[in-house]
Amino acid sequence: MNLTHSSNPAFSDAVLNKVRTGTQADRMTINGTVNKTGLMALILTFAAIFTWRKFFGAYDYSTPQQAFSAVSTWLLAGGIGGFITALVTIFSPRRSPVAAPVYAVFQGLFLGGISAFFESMYPGLVMRAVALTFGVFFILLLLYRSGTIRATGKFKMIVLAATGGIALVYLVSFIAGLFGASLSFLYDSSPLSIGISLVIVVVAALNLILDFDFIERGAAEGAPKYMEWYGAFGLMVTLIWLYLELLRLLAKLAASRD
Repeated sequence: MNLTHSSNPAFSDAVLNKVRTGTQADRMTINGTVNKTGLMALILTFAAIFTWRKFFGAYDYSTPQQAFSAVSTWLLAGGIGGFITALVTIFSPRRSPVAAPVYAVFQGLFLGGISAFFESMYPGLVMRAVALTFGVFFILLLLYRSGTIRATGKFKMIVLAATGGIALVYLVSFIAGLFGASLSFLYDSSPLSIGISLVIVVVAALNLILDFDFIERGAAEGAPKYMEWYGAFGLMVTLIWLYLELLRLLAKLAASRD
């Protein structure tokens, strides 16, 4: 297969080299990938409702911080479980029909608690972040399908470099936190921090173009049927990242007005 590289780690050339072209009746299709993406989104939503309700059940009798502690175990399980199942999916695409739905469950548990915490601090924030996430998704899908934005080699290199740079900054921030240091410009509500978040949102959104390109090429070149689950998984990874960055951006904007 000769599919072009994506900056999403789930859609790398190394992964594509492991798959073989399926038979005519057992090939990846765009519709199949869309259906599986929708199913993963549904699974994630139900899991998120679970921790969302647990948070607000505890919130009725405590502060947001205490309510957050009430769901911390579920958040930890969701975060670690999501990370592990993501690695399993990336390194073993054939397992994606099982690993991808499990990933959606874990991420739903994580996102439900995180979203509830932000909602308790800034009512209405979550629905705005969800609406913006889907809005950005459909706008970029329209631009991609119309040919307005194309996943050219130069475009992919720029998005890949930007994504790698963001990942490096987050890694440095994490390591600094272990030693008691804090990169406040990433987390406060200053104009610089808001500007950085806006740039990260744009980069996350542009990764969707690479995901669309991968799925379209996979279907055109006859990737195996299980790659529908793999394609859905990769798309969900980007959408979750985009949602979290939009949530952070909106929270910073709300805090800057206080």
